[in-house]
Amino acid sequence: MNLGLLLEMAADGAPDRVVVSGAARSLTARQLFDGAQRAAHCFAERGVRHVALLDVNSEAMPFALFGAAFAGIPFAPLNYRLGDEQLNGIIERLAPVLVIVGPEAEGRVAASHDVMTRAEFLATCDDGPGPGDQTFVDPDEVAVLLFTSGTTGEPKAAVLRHRHLTSYVIGSVEFMGASEDDAQLVSVPPYHIAGITAAVSSLYGGRRVVYLPGFDADAWVRAVADERVTQAMVVPTMLGRILDALDGGDADMTSLRHLSYGGGRMPVEVIERALAALPDVDFVNAYGLTETSSTIALLGPDDHRVAAASADPAVRARLRSVGQPLPTVEVEIRDANGDTVGAGERGEIYVRGEQVAGEYLGRSVLTDDGWFPTNDAGSLDADGYLYLDGRLDDVIVRGAENLSPGEIEEVLDQHPAVREVAVVGVPDTEWGEAVAAVVVREPGATVSAEELQEWTRTRLRSTKTPSRIEFAQELPYNETGKLLRRVLRDDLASGRT
Repeated sequence: MNLGLLLEMAADGAPDRVVVSGAARSLTARQLFDGAQRAAHCFAERGVRHVALLDVNSEAMPFALFGAAFAGIPFAPLNYRLGDEQLNGIIERLAPVLVIVGPEAEGRVAASHDVMTRAEFLATCDDGPGPGDQTFVDPDEVAVLLFTSGTTGEPKAAVLRHRHLTSYVIGSVEFMGASEDDAQLVSVPPYHIAGITAAVSSLYGGRRVVYLPGFDADAWVRAVADERVTQAMVVPTMLGRILDALDGGDADMTSLRHLSYGGGRMPVEVIERALAALPDVDFVNAYGLTETSSTIALLGPDDHRVAAASADPAVRARLRSVGQPLPTVEVEIRDANGDTVGAGERGEIYVRGEQVAGEYLGRSVLTDDGWFPTNDAGSLDADGYLYLDGRLDDVIVRGAENLSPGEIEEVLDQHPAVREVAVVGVPDTEWGEAVAAVVVREPGATVSAEELQEWTRTRLRSTKTPSRIEFAQELPYNETGKLLRRVLRDDLASGRT
């Protein structure tokens, strides 16, 4: 199975169903199929080995994704927020490559590369020459390359093969199972794994994709109302801003039935607020990674409602979990020696399954028996619920003790004056590392560092209490909602907070 076959199935099964809505127009499954075939012919004629997209969300994305799939070459959506030097370094690694650029990115790509504007590319998809001979695409061929942000070195390219993505889709989506009024709002950028899987899984399920060029809370709320959106996926920072946009307003959210979130730690207070503000919406916490072709564990709607209403602390704690692993994947927690640990014990999350790639250009990081070490710390409880505890790299080593930033953040989050908080380790001559916290206060709150230290000390213990607390107007996140802890550590070391 390959991505092109998924589109062919949709075009044959429901040719007139609208599958993409953009700012300019809508596309049926047959129109997307025909346009992607023309795109594939264009790519073959130009003799390129990769197709790159340097653009915000638009209908160019699914044309390029499936066109590359039909042509049997990898699709590489690029992070348009990178600097020109780093961006062109990535493009050079992909050469010979065709780079499709949106209006905001024109002029950023070196003249030595083959470039098409979005308008030129869409004209080719609409009216270009038809396909020649069909290319056989082996499911083991590379379908997508997703580059990391490169904040700690040269960006590395995660490799997703056709079989990984199709395994995820077929294992989690019913073919044409959506009703004709179902619509998925996509506001994450095209270079995020969620943007890739939204395009593929929505198409296979027969659900219309509504593209926002980029995330803006007010625009998101308007799009839900105007496009009668039924489903959406957001990261935690997005959800908080959406709730702020809804406060005191009269926005029409009646069409929204399903809202999934993931990509970072969701404060319990935020999801509780969301459950109260949108009581008719089914919430899903989806945990996954680029290297696993997206979701590997889910906390479903019933889990959310039961946990939120429960007086049992163990059940209520599930709101902090990412739910249970999908039936199609295996998850284990292992210690530093690689041994599996018991329920409730903390270690590194390992995952195995057909959708798991665990590969970067030039190297696989899978174990000999197919397990992918995620570098995420976490634990499984006795009922199989998975709890995340941050990245292993974020662990604070104070003396001989490993401290979890997530545990400390959860306690500080519970203080009524705290809107957001991030905990990191900073150099300390006596202990190696000390605990530091950066706090964003709720509007109008006047809590002091000493009050928050006492709050933490009475709920945890003195070694986990931040020795330093700084206040900020906002925390640094990247555009996909990931907290930039390295930036915070650098700011604390330089005194910039």
